[in-house]
Amino acid sequence: MMRRINILSLVALFAIASNFVARAESPRLVINIVVSSMRASDIDRYGDNFIEGGFNHLIDNGTRFTDAHHSYLLNSTPTGLATLSTGALPSVHGIVGDMWWNYVDSSKVTLIEDRKQRPVEFSTGSGNHSAHRLIAPTLGDMLLADDNQSRQYTIAIDALSSIVLNGKAGVALWAERNQTHWTTSSAYLNEMPRWIKDYNAHDTNNFYTLSRWTPIHEPTAYHNDEVAVVEDLTGKQTRLLSDINLRLAKDAYGRMCYTPAGNTMILKFARSLLTLEKLGKDSHTDILNLCFDTSRYIAESYGSESIEYEDMLYRLDKDLADFFEFVYSHVGSREDVIITLSSDHGTSPSFNPVGGAAKERFNVRQMEVIVNAFLGARYGSDSYILGYHNNALYLNHQLILNKRLSLNDIREEVAVFMLQLRGVASALSATALRNTSFAEGRSRLMQRSFYATRSGDVLIELMPGWMEEDNNLRSTSISGYNYSTHVPMIIAGGNIPHSIIERETDVTVLAPTLARLIGIDSPWASTAKAVREIIE
Repeated sequence: MMRRINILSLVALFAIASNFVARAESPRLVINIVVSSMRASDIDRYGDNFIEGGFNHLIDNGTRFTDAHHSYLLNSTPTGLATLSTGALPSVHGIVGDMWWNYVDSSKVTLIEDRKQRPVEFSTGSGNHSAHRLIAPTLGDMLLADDNQSRQYTIAIDALSSIVLNGKAGVALWAERNQTHWTTSSAYLNEMPRWIKDYNAHDTNNFYTLSRWTPIHEPTAYHNDEVAVVEDLTGKQTRLLSDINLRLAKDAYGRMCYTPAGNTMILKFARSLLTLEKLGKDSHTDILNLCFDTSRYIAESYGSESIEYEDMLYRLDKDLADFFEFVYSHVGSREDVIITLSSDHGTSPSFNPVGGAAKERFNVRQMEVIVNAFLGARYGSDSYILGYHNNALYLNHQLILNKRLSLNDIREEVAVFMLQLRGVASALSATALRNTSFAEGRSRLMQRSFYATRSGDVLIELMPGWMEEDNNLRSTSISGYNYSTHVPMIIAGGNIPHSIIERETDVTVLAPTLARLIGIDSPWASTAKAVREIIE
């Protein structure tokens, strides 16, 4: 007699079989490469000096988005990395910067600081960090929640970059400041793997440091002709292109941050990690995130039009070519690897292109004094300002409450007043950003950067080409202009077609697109849909 099969059992079997098929087609390894401060135009500007296997390998074999943007005002590193990893805008994922003020007790809040966590070996005290203030789950968080046999690792020089790109699941690794040894916190590991201890004990990173930085091409091959010049003790300004002065690389950590060696160190460590942790060696998708902070340090310190920045890209291009070849050999099949290229933000010009004049600077401290004096003249002398950060002025809520003043009225008054300050293009109060829906223009970009419990009371945007006054910076990212928002974005590998997508695309599509390719749910807070040309 034939046994009767419950229809629910058939449905369950079909679901299991469907999931097995989806898993079988999923990539074994996803590598996300973030080159900090890289502008989309860099690919074309320097492309004639790129070699075949580096950036051009991704361009020639993947889908390139030529008009990809971070569609908000606050283009900082933590904000951009959170957007890439969660697929959400800052107004949703809540990462408005590396710190902000707590309005309840007027204290500073640091994004990754966590006193409940402890440093592990080789951290020299730099491990009291975690992702506990990250609100939205990252792509890696979603993957590991879906499959506990998948793994995620993230490598960056800065702890903040590694943690925000990684999320709460998996392992975030970064360089400690004394010896550049790779470290993490107890939020991720209770003890370092033996191989990382050995890697650090052998001072492996020091093999790749640069005692001299000599450009790899002849001077005529460079598109940039600006060489950052620093006065010596006699006041004489001299620099030799053949031997770039490592004025910022005064120790091992400095050589990691301010020379191309920092990029090389990350890729060498990534090779060891892939090999010894056996990433991409089974049917359970693994993720490796690589954030190159060195490119941001060099762009900020030497300028985005400097030969230092250009030479750094050429060296990174060569390092990536070697790395890609290693990855394919390690995994055994190019079809089982997906590689993405993106950036947390672009960066401003290091000079004013109109007439070649020096960049205009905005004096933050002077602004705070002027605004506090304005409020003092109206409501009595006092300390009304907590500080300025994330393109926003934070007011002292406790003081205003104790004085029985209207916070909303003061916000609006300060916003109007700040429009009179030189260099301020626009200013909006937190009240306006909470109560009004802006459908277009600069106000929309500002609103997309606003998270009520963490953003300041008055958000401002500086005029094009302006940046906050800082003698150590030649370029910066925090603006909503094209030089900060327009970034490279390429997805290559697997069965992804070679194509060019020219329509304007928000970078929030990256995380949900990868989620579909892996076969998991999109990150919960993602605000975009997967790119149909890639997933279909």
